[in-house]
Amino acid sequence: MGFSAHPTAIIDEGAQIGDGTRIWHWVHVCAGARIGAGCSFGQNVFVGDRVVIGRNVKVQNNVSIYDGVTLEDEVFCGPSMVFTNVINPRSAVPRRDEYRQTRVRRGATLGANCTVVCGVTIGVYAFVGAGAVVTRDVPAHALVVGVPARQIGWMSAHGERLALPLSGDGEAQCPASGERYQLTDGQVRRMSQLRGR
Repeated sequence: MGFSAHPTAIIDEGAQIGDGTRIWHWVHVCAGARIGAGCSFGQNVFVGDRVVIGRNVKVQNNVSIYDGVTLEDEVFCGPSMVFTNVINPRSAVPRRDEYRQTRVRRGATLGANCTVVCGVTIGVYAFVGAGAVVTRDVPAHALVVGVPARQIGWMSAHGERLALPLSGDGEAQCPASGERYQLTDGQVRRMSQLRGR
């Protein structure tokens, strides 16, 4: 089946792009990028050489994914959100060998205009609110907002807020899917995953 790319897109030779991926206007994919199947890249997206992107990832307009970033399956990157890859950039000081790795785990959402400072991991199905600035790891299923980002709740895999306390123990049901979640020791897990162990 292959992938589709708008005539204005620049796909450097050597880039690996999965079947069914759609690449829109003025996108640049560098030679070393590895992109899975079924992804979508909006207008004016940049994908660096040392970037790994899983399956069914959606990257909205004006997002640059720099070297050292890994996006697992089903990640959503909102319009104009920002990744960094150097913690202390200076124009006159070369730091290409100091790039910090950033990992966004499966199903996470990065809201419009948020910033993810390099070197963090964003957990599975975490939700970063629009305009937030992420400076440290985000737990799985956590909802974070603000500058710097702070946790204000928990989210289901379906993208709905869960009626759980920030700490302690509890159980809640996703209002959309009906799936149940459990909070224990500061971690949220789907009940179906717990039973499957």
